[in-house]
Amino acid sequence: MNVLITGAAGFVARHMIRDFLQRGWTITAVDRNEPPESFKDDNIHYIRADTSKPGSWQDAVAKADAVVNLAGKNIFSRWTEKYKQLVYDSRIQTTTNLVEAMDEGRPGVLCSTSAVGYYGDKGDRLADETAPPGDDFLARLSIDWENTALGAQQKGVRVVLPRFALVMAKDGGALAAMLPSFRFFAGGPMSDGTHWMPWIHMDDLVGAMAFVIENSDISGPVNFTAPNPVRNQAFAKTLGRVLGRPAVLRVPGFVLKMAMGELGKLMLNSQRAVPAQLLEAGFEFQYPELEGALAAALRT
Repeated sequence: MNVLITGAAGFVARHMIRDFLQRGWTITAVDRNEPPESFKDDNIHYIRADTSKPGSWQDAVAKADAVVNLAGKNIFSRWTEKYKQLVYDSRIQTTTNLVEAMDEGRPGVLCSTSAVGYYGDKGDRLADETAPPGDDFLARLSIDWENTALGAQQKGVRVVLPRFALVMAKDGGALAAMLPSFRFFAGGPMSDGTHWMPWIHMDDLVGAMAFVIENSDISGPVNFTAPNPVRNQAFAKTLGRVLGRPAVLRVPGFVLKMAMGELGKLMLNSQRAVPAQLLEAGFEFQYPELEGALAAALRT
């Protein structure tokens, strides 16, 4: 199987590519940056291109059996209106260009990632894939992002919309950002710690992506979350226990909002997201519980 991946030099993609190669798949990797050293493999064809712009890179899209769309500007920065537009455009334009490059029925499947931010602030309510969207910036972005990807259905392409939770791996993402404060005895809950945090171990995320690619019965939104979300206070306590550190220094909500602006406010959203679609399809999680997932993530 040949899988084309946009955003291929990014944090999640590097793990995904390593796993896919072990499955015997070949990779067409597309990213605007120089290829990592780990990409020196005969089964990786690297294309350096800005996927938010049309170009010759699109010629490879219809030759792929599957496309995984991971491209997008990093959201973990202070949001100005200009930066929010970059976050939005990088995702919508790349997805538009992918769909435009597809031929009838080629590729066989488009996995265009989204996020649990789709749900907005749900409080204590469970959020499976049928839950309605929120109305903040990340929710509106996710709605437009997913709707753009769904345009590929008109060309006979199966479309899967993986909604990512916080990814547990120590070399990037939210966990890597948390580790320094916890290791220096300054970790703890955010605000009152009562908001729900959906999460997923990197190995389960990568395994789930391969699962939905290979399972032709799966389409539409799929929550890429572990089956047991936790409240932020429990997350902080568990991470502290795994690291052998206390986790009692709260980050007041107003401090988070002052430091991160609108993003800081959204980081306090409560999303009790569960992977109903994956469980119904028979996917088996290696790390369904947080403590085991954190211990494994920090060992690797």
